[in-house]
Amino acid sequence: MAKTKAKSKTKVAKAKITKAPVSPQRLIEFAWGFAPMLIIHAAIKNRVFDVLNAGPKTLEEIAAATQSSQRGLRALLEALVGFGILHRRQNRFSLAPDTAAFMVSTKPGYLGGLVQHFAAQLLDNWRQLPEIVRTGNPATMVDHEDQGAEFFSKFVEDLFNLNFAAAAALADDLAKRLPAHDGNLRILDIAAGSGVWGIALAKRIAQAHITAVDFAKVLPVTRRVAERQQLSGRLSTIEGDMQHVDFGRGFHVATLGHILHSEGQTKSRHVLKKVYDALAPGGIIAIAEFVPNDDRNGPAYPLLFAVNMLVHTEDGDTFTFKQMTGWLKEIGFRKIRRVEVPAPSPILVAVKP
Repeated sequence: MAKTKAKSKTKVAKAKITKAPVSPQRLIEFAWGFAPMLIIHAAIKNRVFDVLNAGPKTLEEIAAATQSSQRGLRALLEALVGFGILHRRQNRFSLAPDTAAFMVSTKPGYLGGLVQHFAAQLLDNWRQLPEIVRTGNPATMVDHEDQGAEFFSKFVEDLFNLNFAAAAALADDLAKRLPAHDGNLRILDIAAGSGVWGIALAKRIAQAHITAVDFAKVLPVTRRVAERQQLSGRLSTIEGDMQHVDFGRGFHVATLGHILHSEGQTKSRHVLKKVYDALAPGGIIAIAEFVPNDDRNGPAYPLLFAVNMLVHTEDGDTFTFKQMTGWLKEIGFRKIRRVEVPAPSPILVAVKP
């Protein structure tokens, strides 16, 4: 009898550890990964989010306001509800809170331009990925001025809203640790784009002056954003490729906001050495990047972005904190630390002795 019970328990135990059958569900979801972005893009182009900003509406009301077909809108709206981007109560659709904050074109946090950048600029390049992997040659080289200036000028302004919260958090941290200066803090914003990193610090520190470095076609965007932030009088610019232009000397803070990934290791180290030379003693460098862990097995987003650099640059990649910390130490930086900000990765900060 005891043996029978023991056998019975063994059978139960084996039943419990039986593995679930392998499912293709995860791979199928990846295969459809392009669809959510294009659905959101279609909603932006047809003003769905702007129309719903006025309040919940029926399908018929949205169709009339957007001059779209009811059949097309029904499919679009129900998919957006399925994603949680819209809500539906009975027969009326409304915006989810994050959609209301970031997908309405009249809101200060609007990020719809980035979605349109993905759909209009990135998608065609990514379609070439099989050939890019085979040859190692990118679809375009945005790290070169002749191609990069036009590419970046079309979307960097949309990055301001995306990065401002992180830039403001960095500014709050740096404001407590600034090097000695004569009251006129000098900020070097390298490959400035929208100017968000320098602007956030200049808004935090009275009398701070920004020197923005970027391609000639991009700097009009920097100036436009600075003027909108009432900082145009505290902005000067240096036109050209950051690898070649003279930054000058005596800066108290230098920012590199999501720049090194486009440059690759050799060019990144060259820029970091130029920054070191441009900083005054006690000067601070702040580096924002998408950072994988040291084993490069996660998080997924920095590794995905490394593929984006394969598609769009000659040598670009994403780098670990260990890699970047090593470069900074070799150049001579000290007091290297991380600043937590509302972004995918912390910001790396170091000091020139």
